[in-house]
Amino acid sequence: MNRLEAMSILIAVVDAGSLSAAARHLDMPLPTVSRKVGELESHLKTRLLHRTTRTLSLTEAGAAYVAACRRILEEIGEAERAATGEYATPKGELAVTASVAFGRLHVVPVIADFLAQYPEIDVNLMLTDRVVHLMDEHADVAIRIGELPDSTLVARKVGAVRRVICASPAYLDAQGVPAKPTDLGAHRCVSFEALESMRAWTFGSGKSEQSVPVRARLAVNTADAAIAAAIRGVGLIRVLSYQVADAIRAQQLRIVLEAFEAAPLPVHLVHAGQLPLPLKLRAFLDFATPRLAERIAGESGTAGRR
Repeated sequence: MNRLEAMSILIAVVDAGSLSAAARHLDMPLPTVSRKVGELESHLKTRLLHRTTRTLSLTEAGAAYVAACRRILEEIGEAERAATGEYATPKGELAVTASVAFGRLHVVPVIADFLAQYPEIDVNLMLTDRVVHLMDEHADVAIRIGELPDSTLVARKVGAVRRVICASPAYLDAQGVPAKPTDLGAHRCVSFEALESMRAWTFGSGKSEQSVPVRARLAVNTADAAIAAAIRGVGLIRVLSYQVADAIRAQQLRIVLEAFEAAPLPVHLVHAGQLPLPLKLRAFLDFATPRLAERIAGESGTAGRR
């Protein structure tokens, strides 16, 4: 049995969700795919997959084994790329992930410039507001906003973004400008559920942190919807500074309660830290780090304290 081939087939089955889908993807007869997986299970003397007529899922042993297979095959791929010269010239495909709004506003412009400078590197950019596990999603680097949990990942800090309270000038003229967080009790608010609670917003940090009840007349699940509602005068919103930078520049929204803001959220470039570091990844990290830092700093100046 060719174990590396069997590992690749097993991963294809897991990624495709079924034996038949993997067979089509691999352009391989279904009986061959089934036999290769069966031989691997026999060799290991354990079941890797739960199979029914409609579903396929990993056993506990299978999940651990597939994760190890991915690492092994990636290391082999790295060795082959080193042998073929990728570590002499930056080339190959780079998978990058970021949140939707930050990716659209900042990552896409940086990647556009990166592609122009490195014609032999292709980038697969995945924008999603869920946290992506780098190995599970085959991502080389992620842009993460917020405090990082302890892990084996390697991080480069590129800046920080503020959590700001905004409202339209028309709303503030009609309802008044809150002078302190407790004034929010007399105001209408729009809650962005992905960022915080519908019922309370936090201010300050450490021992000075306070949670203030708010009346969420409208609760939404995207920043764009919250911003659109605030521009129309529905109420106050609390979002990240880069999400409202354009609206602040256009004077569609004004920032309030700046002196009471919570601590800014750090922004990091995160990668697995494998050695040797692929040249395509090193090139991207070195290219993107100062440019993202400059964009974030410039935005903070635009939407900064007045």
